[in-house]
Amino acid sequence: MDTSKKMAKLAFDALEDKKAEDIKVLNIGERTVLADYFLIAGGTNRNQVQAMADNVEECLGREGYHPKQIEGYQNANWILMDYGDVVIHLFDKENRRFYDLERLWMDCRVLDAEELKKE
Repeated sequence: MDTSKKMAKLAFDALEDKKAEDIKVLNIGERTVLADYFLIAGGTNRNQVQAMADNVEECLGREGYHPKQIEGYQNANWILMDYGDVVIHLFDKENRRFYDLERLWMDCRVLDAEELKKE
């Protein structure tokens, strides 16, 4: 499994562990050089969104992956976690609907959990 896909799977599992809502993994690498994968997930409140970010950072950190940058943690209405080839967007419900990243990147393939686990 390539490094960016492994990071995406680890992040996906960390988000699932914190009961993130509607986790999407977009393969954007076919469309842009920004990254290989975008993960988009929602939380019900500020505390949950921050807990999701904390768990992603902890799980990826244990495997030796550290974020280049994290934005929006204090407000927690949109936390952006930049791991280079994997970018994670964590939203509260209102901001996820407002920014609608899924629509902006709708021409990218969405990976399901089973596909993430494949080598």
